[in-house]
Amino acid sequence: MPADDQMRSYPGARPPDRTGHIMSSGLRLALNEWGDPSAPMIAMVHGGFDFSRTFDVFAPMIADAGWRVVAWDARGHGDSDHAHLYSWAADVRDHMAAITSLSDEPIVLLGHSKGGGQLLDLLDARPGLARAFINLDGMPSQFSAPDINDRERRRMRRADVAAALDRRRRRNELTRRPDTIEGLAGRRAPMNPRLSREWLEYLVTVGARHDAEGWRWKIDPVLHLGGFGPWRPQWSMDHLAALDLPFLGVLSGVQDDPMGWKSRRGDIEPYLPPGGQLEFHDDIGHFLHIEQPRFIADLVLDFLGRLP
Repeated sequence: MPADDQMRSYPGARPPDRTGHIMSSGLRLALNEWGDPSAPMIAMVHGGFDFSRTFDVFAPMIADAGWRVVAWDARGHGDSDHAHLYSWAADVRDHMAAITSLSDEPIVLLGHSKGGGQLLDLLDARPGLARAFINLDGMPSQFSAPDINDRERRRMRRADVAAALDRRRRRNELTRRPDTIEGLAGRRAPMNPRLSREWLEYLVTVGARHDAEGWRWKIDPVLHLGGFGPWRPQWSMDHLAALDLPFLGVLSGVQDDPMGWKSRRGDIEPYLPPGGQLEFHDDIGHFLHIEQPRFIADLVLDFLGRLP
């Protein structure tokens, strides 16, 4: 365990009230919970290269309003097991396993970024899992896809598959480079340029391991920024249009945020399901629930308060 003087705190951040795990296809997925275990449930799904402790400020705000908040680490992220296979579809199956193990009844689902897009795909196949769906900047559109011809796409596919197979072959050699808390926070800053250094340093102490050489992110070193496998962003928009349940979408308008989908309001509005609500905020970045947690929590709570 790291010494107390190496830990960090952050205003409003609260560790989970309970921890545990969920099984999915033989993998242990780490589970964190906030709030009264007898309260109505809302499940939160994090984005790519994040983990459930990124909800440490936002989740307690929802829990304190009378909800049981549950969130799990995706395979290869946070405290969940590393896997031999990583793909968009594998994550979707894990989310289904988590939701069905937590509740026999429909629950409220919330997804950020990649997690929001994956829940769109899951709910297209299993709409009965949710009584309502909240999507935080996880609405990829046609605008998000690169405009390339079929020949180049085939070339990219071959190169991507070759690179993925090579990384998998070398997985026992791969390790994440150790650093100090400050150094690891600085290396993450280009992904989260609108988030404070205080938050990033706190995130290191809940999302990285400390050993004799320093701090290392827990994320499987096989994982790297890039594509999600056989998936196209426009597929998710078709699934959004087919939703038949209360929906709240919150879209960031900051187009230069490196981790954002860069979808625009006009890309999403034609696909809104009947009665769906879309909030557009051009002054909040992609990590909106971290950048403005109180504002986003109030939007979510207002939506939840109007559920039948």
